[in-house]
Amino acid sequence: MKEVDNGAAQLPDFQRGWVWDDGRIRALILSVIHNFPVGAAMFLEYGNESIHFKHKPIEGSPASPETQPDELILDGQQRLTSLYNALYSKNPVHTKTDKGKAIDRYYYLNIEKALDPGADDEEIVFSVPASKQITSDFGRKVDMDLSTRDQEYKLKMFPLNIILDTSEEQNWQNSYFAYHEYNPEVIKEFTELFSKVINPTQQYQMPVILLDKTTPKEAVCQVFENVNTGGVSLTVFELVTAIFAMDDFQLRKDWEDRREKYFSGDLLSKVTATDFLTALTLLSSYKKGGTVSCKKKDVLALTLPEYQKYADDLCEGFTLAEKLLKEERIFSSADLPYSTQMIPLSAICTVLMDDNRIRTTTVKIMVKQWYWCGVFGELYGSANETRYANDIVQVTKWINDGGELPKTVKDFYFNPMRLLGLQSRQSAAYKGVMALILKNHARDFISGAEMDFSTFSNEKIDIHHIFPKDYCIKAGYDRSKWNSVLNKTPLSASSNREIGGYAPSVYLGRLEKKGSVSPEDLDGYVESHWIDHDFLRADDFTNFMVDRARKILKAIEQITGRTISGKDSDEVRQAFGASLD
Repeated sequence: MKEVDNGAAQLPDFQRGWVWDDGRIRALILSVIHNFPVGAAMFLEYGNESIHFKHKPIEGSPASPETQPDELILDGQQRLTSLYNALYSKNPVHTKTDKGKAIDRYYYLNIEKALDPGADDEEIVFSVPASKQITSDFGRKVDMDLSTRDQEYKLKMFPLNIILDTSEEQNWQNSYFAYHEYNPEVIKEFTELFSKVINPTQQYQMPVILLDKTTPKEAVCQVFENVNTGGVSLTVFELVTAIFAMDDFQLRKDWEDRREKYFSGDLLSKVTATDFLTALTLLSSYKKGGTVSCKKKDVLALTLPEYQKYADDLCEGFTLAEKLLKEERIFSSADLPYSTQMIPLSAICTVLMDDNRIRTTTVKIMVKQWYWCGVFGELYGSANETRYANDIVQVTKWINDGGELPKTVKDFYFNPMRLLGLQSRQSAAYKGVMALILKNHARDFISGAEMDFSTFSNEKIDIHHIFPKDYCIKAGYDRSKWNSVLNKTPLSASSNREIGGYAPSVYLGRLEKKGSVSPEDLDGYVESHWIDHDFLRADDFTNFMVDRARKILKAIEQITGRTISGKDSDEVRQAFGASLD
């Protein structure tokens, strides 16, 4: 606590606030006075050559920010801040209620209750306002007054913010005895309190893990990701923020400004600060030549000049990636197959901005082929920094020099049976199929309007069953078929209302009437979704499924430029009752 007070122990400047509320502080105090363990803290010896952190004193400490610390607190900020402010600082503790309202508090120990084994916790440690008066009736009635030392002595309430200050505690004890005229019972009671609570608290030890100054950056970052269970988990971005702060650069503010300018649209809203840094590291690493890498250790090695050199271009690269995806009929973050694939896509777009190459049709087609191979090959299910590095090197070489196919294109594999496994819109390939249907100039069943971006936004386009769910359940169809992507398509809310739970042959008639549309025109709208209108009008679920599977597989082959094998396998024939060739 002395180190916290004089600034020998400080925090890395992550611009994070102290978040513990009054209830958690009281629970922590109770753990300490009962001599229960409260977990270990982790410190980093200051002066690490590879990590130049800006630092700041713990909230409430009078230490100057200019004071150079001996150690930085990596884990334990919330506990140490709480204990320092409640048990050491003489100022009221700035905290909050469990509802989040800001309050100032002092903490007291009820001497009699602290020695009563049957007392409840809330009777032992009291939280009182900064006025040191607990009131009721909107402040008109004072229920407990601790605003003077005499009142503390009278009510036998020991102020916890002197418990670690032995001389101050001794002075309070002497005056307490004098106030009670050296009553033997009072002296006996307080002596018991000292031996059972005060002295053990003064001797209380919290385990500390100390990382020496040679600890590598990536190890420190791993610590941040694994700890902070009681606070807000810290990311690579937080660490880079602290490193850049040493050069008086506010990375968090810079990112927030960029996010508002470039990433406020729905499609890019899932791009995180760490995604942006990873993409920038990938771009910077590629531009340097040599081995390309954007692993955590590479992001942590990113320098401020590199960030400043490429950040603007990369924002443009993300904007180009967004336009490219909208051309592919991916309009919203909910319909984005992989947010992770945005990292290499934006970096590739940035590299191809040279001579405006990314705007040429041939180049865009190649980028899109790579993109769809990643989606339908389901290759970006987790952060894969090695694949990102391969992507930027191989895709740009393939485009610029006519090199061999990128690994992501070569790794593409799609099992036809996967179509039955795509049951949820959480799947990247499921979202990919819906985008392909929209890209096929799919039209709304009632209005006949093509589902472009404006229609998608205005008409509340969503994904619905073609053979309705209730109809399929009554007909006894296999759920793995009727709930798969093959029996789903994007439709407006108004079209879906007319469909209801009716058989297709029935709802098509309702749609014709509702939209004043001819059967021939409606058949055309239906066909734009890769739905055979004859099978639909005949309520022929089996042939509809086979036909639509064939059309979707063909569309995947066209968009990826790859051949799908296994369309005539025994497994496919058994599941669909026919070959999908």
